[in-house]
Amino acid sequence: MQTYDSAKSYLWNYENAPETSMPASDAPVDLPARFLGVPTTSELGVAAGPLLNGRWVLHYAALGYGVLTYKTVRSKQRDCYPLPNLVPVGNAPVPPNSTLSSKAEMEGSWAISFGMPSFAPTDWTRDIHQTRQQLPPGRVLNVSVVATPQADWSLEQVAQDYALCARLAAESGADCIEANFSCPNVGSVDGQLYQRADDARYVAKQIREAIGDKPLALKIGHVSDAQDARRLVGAVEEFVDGLSMVNCIAARVRQTAGPPSESPLLHFDGQPRGIGGTAILDQALAQVELFAGLAEASQLDIIGVGGASRPEDVQRFLSAGAAAVHVATAAMTHPSLAEQYLRLRH
Repeated sequence: MQTYDSAKSYLWNYENAPETSMPASDAPVDLPARFLGVPTTSELGVAAGPLLNGRWVLHYAALGYGVLTYKTVRSKQRDCYPLPNLVPVGNAPVPPNSTLSSKAEMEGSWAISFGMPSFAPTDWTRDIHQTRQQLPPGRVLNVSVVATPQADWSLEQVAQDYALCARLAAESGADCIEANFSCPNVGSVDGQLYQRADDARYVAKQIREAIGDKPLALKIGHVSDAQDARRLVGAVEEFVDGLSMVNCIAARVRQTAGPPSESPLLHFDGQPRGIGGTAILDQALAQVELFAGLAEASQLDIIGVGGASRPEDVQRFLSAGAAAVHVATAAMTHPSLAEQYLRLRH
């Protein structure tokens, strides 16, 4: 079964997506779950990351995932960071801002370094429109958007850029919008919004005004402090339908898999990168439980992301209070997870 080839470039993977045909059927579709209020075949979906274009979306829809999140798009083209984009690391829990050792082989966790690349809006709006038309009933197309701020931009300009991308995605046929307020691999304001509750509220309000009643979730990073979590929920709950978490945990990666002479070197020029996979499972579960308790009164949906690789892990997220669970690393390394989960659920 074809998955993302981490040894090859982002562009190669974009151009070599699996060819999948979704069989047409008039049979009734079972819709036992809901995502941000939209009926779907399963509460298990794919997070922003693996689904580079519509062909990747259709491939994972055919594998049984109920919610397909189109990889983060921008208002202007941006190239991907150079290889390596994915560096295997160990599976031990990741303390924030720590330094990890790379591994020679993938064991279930890796450092992620893409930089949120995007094609131009003329490309991705057309692709989203065509993809939505091809998806079968019961599959939800969720589109991730982010601003592309310049060094001298005000918060108002950042918010306008988010709103523009969200509006274009909605008009192209997205069922839901996910605004990425967190990226551990960029230093600009768009990657840190979730840490500034008042700014997050302002941007979320502008997005809401741009997309009307289209369901909206915010993707946030690692939050372990209850006061910070309460402040963020209170700031954005008026304008959003859900919060998606955790968008990786930042750490540096020391190269230890190569020759001894290279062992002191750090990958990615020593810059922190987001760690995804089983190494962040426990922290993601704890954060979901924290936010689920706070969001219950506001009826926000919590979307659990981070480290699920088995059907039992999906169940743990749901038990912790998640309304849905999205996978990225597991979607790339264990693409049959959706089929396994559906068998367990039934």
